Amino acid sequence: MTKKKNRKQRDPHSGSTFDSFLEQEGIREEVEAVAIKRVLAWQLQQAMQEQQKTKQAMAKQLRTSRSQLDRLLNPHNVSVTLDAIARAAKVLGKRLIIQVADVGPKSIRNGKGRRLMKLLRKAHNTPPDREGRLL
Repeated sequence: MTKKKNRKQRDPHSGSTFDSFLEQEGIREEVEAVAIKRVLAWQLQQAMQEQQKTKQAMAKQLRTSRSQLDRLLNPHNVSVTLDAIARAAKVLGKRLIIQVADVGPKSIRNGKGRRLMKLLRKAHNTPPDREGRLL
């Protein structure tokens, strides 16, 4: 039993949520922004593949350069404007829906965090856990 007590004392994050860890590290907003952008970029790329639309054709319809489209589709580039994402979605016959949600553990328990993680794992082909869940 003393080993368990010592272990808990050494690991300040043991038993905490991932969100609280990110909060303590001061990087939660940055991590969430990258996660959201990854999902959006993945969804746009999936729609392009389904429609067999090349980057060149997509850029032409957006009246922009291919390098600008590459920045839009880059999952790590979080400085893309909502207007650019909405225009790309429209070209693909989609629309962008943005929602403001409550902050805190209650919103995670209601599944909002799980849905984001599920989309992220799907976007990166992460295998499910032992029970077959994507979270």
